[in-house]
Amino acid sequence: MKIGIANDHRGFETKQNLTKYLKNLGYDIVDYGTDSTDRVDYTKYGFILGEKVAHKEVDFGIAICGSAIGISVACNKVKGIRCGKINTVEEAIHGKKNDFINIIALSGEMPIEENIKIVDAYISTKENTNDPVYLDRVRQIEEYENDKN
Repeated sequence: MKIGIANDHRGFETKQNLTKYLKNLGYDIVDYGTDSTDRVDYTKYGFILGEKVAHKEVDFGIAICGSAIGISVACNKVKGIRCGKINTVEEAIHGKKNDFINIIALSGEMPIEENIKIVDAYISTKENTNDPVYLDRVRQIEEYENDKN
């Protein structure tokens, strides 16, 4: 599995720790983020990650900034992206299973242990492709997005 990861300066340390963790598990990680704690705009990295996920250059993405809010907004501006700001394991499971999110946005301020639990839960969850209610909601989002672009 190929995972794209992007971050701003406030997500740098979390990215470093998650990348090491995921590589040790055998995942192929593609780093689209900044390589230091020098101040940068999260928008640039959110757009890049969104494009890479939308064009299926990676299987899914992990976006990291201080709060996870800004970078999630940036990712969601890319057509075809469903990015969720995830704070808990339960949100990761629901977001993947029922909302088919393809990027998870994590806070660089959250303890790495929590972020690892969230990423593990997201990876191990399967999309619920048998529930017509959730499938219809995702279809509605895609139709709206296509009508507006």
